[in-house]
Amino acid sequence: MAILPMQSVKHDAYIGRFAPSPTGPLHLGSLFTALASFLHARHHHGKWLLRVDDLDTPRNKEGSVSSILKTLEAFALHWDNNVYYQSQHLDSYHHLLSELEQNQLTYRCNCSRKSLAEMFPDDTPKNNIYPGICRNKSLPSDTQHAIRLKTEPCTLCFQDELQGLISHDLAKQHGDFILKRKDGVIAYQFAVVIDDYLQGVNHVVRGSDLLEETPKQTFLQQLLGFSTPTYLHVPVIVDHHGYKLSKQTLATAVDTKSTNKSLFDLLVLLKQNPPDELDGASVSELLDWAIMHWCTDELALCSAISL
Repeated sequence: MAILPMQSVKHDAYIGRFAPSPTGPLHLGSLFTALASFLHARHHHGKWLLRVDDLDTPRNKEGSVSSILKTLEAFALHWDNNVYYQSQHLDSYHHLLSELEQNQLTYRCNCSRKSLAEMFPDDTPKNNIYPGICRNKSLPSDTQHAIRLKTEPCTLCFQDELQGLISHDLAKQHGDFILKRKDGVIAYQFAVVIDDYLQGVNHVVRGSDLLEETPKQTFLQQLLGFSTPTYLHVPVIVDHHGYKLSKQTLATAVDTKSTNKSLFDLLVLLKQNPPDELDGASVSELLDWAIMHWCTDELALCSAISL
């Protein structure tokens, strides 16, 4: 399979990244993950890249990118290299999608969410697995369709640095999943694998809400001949109802007026146990201490942290 040129880096150089979507300003949960990713990279004397996941254009909001960048800068989370925008790499996604199609690893699917919901009204994990309705059909290319990747019964395993050994049977637990949506948007699962390859990312620190999606990505990495990064899935922050902080749950934007207090509180949430004498310290002092003392031991096997 044709391989795209990747960023030239030393084989053992740590390269991490933070990849927000421009669907609104950063909220506390997003900043929590950004901080963990930043500290992990800097503690290992690595690079920390910034990627804007702007493929899902219907959800993008004007002004979000500027707001996100300003918030990161306010907390002195300075990234390396230029900001990477997914929307500038459409040719790469379509090139590799074509390669998979030519190798008969994908198929067209015209099933709608509504038709699948009607077929499986009981919304359980088992019923969320696509049953392969279109797998053996030959839908014409001029009909509206999604592109699905064929999966086969196989167990994929990877060792997460926080969550331990993760093992999934793709066919049984996920089924054939979408690489390109009906509306023409490249799916997250596909784009993120190509992005990490193109940027030379070899360490991924992100929220535990994406842990279950990682086997799909490791499967794609194997198909495309890409190396699999080291993964570390940090806990997500949940509210007093147990819901993850997100734009969907109307999480409020990060307040950049008292960055040092917010940063200290985030270090507490990250179980870094900053000393009391740092309460009130400057952002730079807090980050210097946090980079030197970064430790994830107390986060092990933890998937959520309550405010």
